[in-house]
Amino acid sequence: MTSTAHAARMRFHVDSWDPTYGSSVENAEITIGDSTAKVTPDIELAPADWKPISPSHLPDPGAVIFVDGVRRVEARIWIEQPPAAKQATGAINDARHASMALCASYAAGTVCCCPDRGAHLLTIESRRGLFTTATNAADVPTTAGTYQANITPDDQEENLPALLSAALQRRLADLEILVAANARTALAGHGVAENSDLLVVDGPLRGRTHLPRALGFIKSHRTAYLPPDLHAMIATLATSERSPVFLMGTSWDRHAWYLRLPCTPGAPWAGVVRLECAADIPTAEAIALANLSQLVLPRYASCEYKDTRAPQNLVPVAGLERELRRRLGNAVLLSRALRVAAAN
Repeated sequence: MTSTAHAARMRFHVDSWDPTYGSSVENAEITIGDSTAKVTPDIELAPADWKPISPSHLPDPGAVIFVDGVRRVEARIWIEQPPAAKQATGAINDARHASMALCASYAAGTVCCCPDRGAHLLTIESRRGLFTTATNAADVPTTAGTYQANITPDDQEENLPALLSAALQRRLADLEILVAANARTALAGHGVAENSDLLVVDGPLRGRTHLPRALGFIKSHRTAYLPPDLHAMIATLATSERSPVFLMGTSWDRHAWYLRLPCTPGAPWAGVVRLECAADIPTAEAIALANLSQLVLPRYASCEYKDTRAPQNLVPVAGLERELRRRLGNAVLLSRALRVAAAN
């Protein structure tokens, strides 16, 4: 055994995120080979001129609206189905085939931060759903609410739990779009100048790029999208500095940039988030949104002693998540209600 007196001391940093949520950097290696994205880095600066960009002096937006959603699977159930041959002939047989389904609750809402009212809940919606590939599925009424049937086409090449989870996520994304649109309507009575608000969606902006003045806020990093030399520059960002804007294309296109939020010094990518905005807006507008993100988002960074996902889990988003989970209802009672409904 090596003597501790002569062993070199190892320096290390502990990720501040609760391991329940994974890590702020999902792949510690972040090798460029993991990415198949098409990246156009010369949107704001030529690759040879890439450097950290300091914050600009800008007027504040009239309001900042944070959008988030939560989901929870209350039960996995099995829906009985007659064999196809028996269905075709109309014969009656007690034998049944069963198809797995998910019973889930999901909710989405918005928090508005504006000068007149501070941070306050603006819009909120919740739903319960039954997600399945069973074509004979129907709504499931319970004493705690009705789980609305959502039938998704079967795909033999995809894992069924993943298929149903994706269907649930699509419904949640649709609900987030609804609450975001309703939030901007609700701003009418807040004394906010028209078209002066900024919308921050917690998560990728995919499917929501049509929303004006909207940013996607990505907390964790699974892939290195940039070439190695530009990727290495991200680790040199100081607090509130950002990377130049670049264009990124995977299954969809968007403008993107990296920003470091205020945090305790540590791992190279500590406090780094990726921001996204629509690909079809003018370059100048995308750069203006990037500059605005530097002004606005560091103000809402969370603290380690208050949030185990600090600083990336923004304070208004953390509060919204708590309220949304409360609106989902008691999981034990919902599970019991489903068991009673099944017995009946």
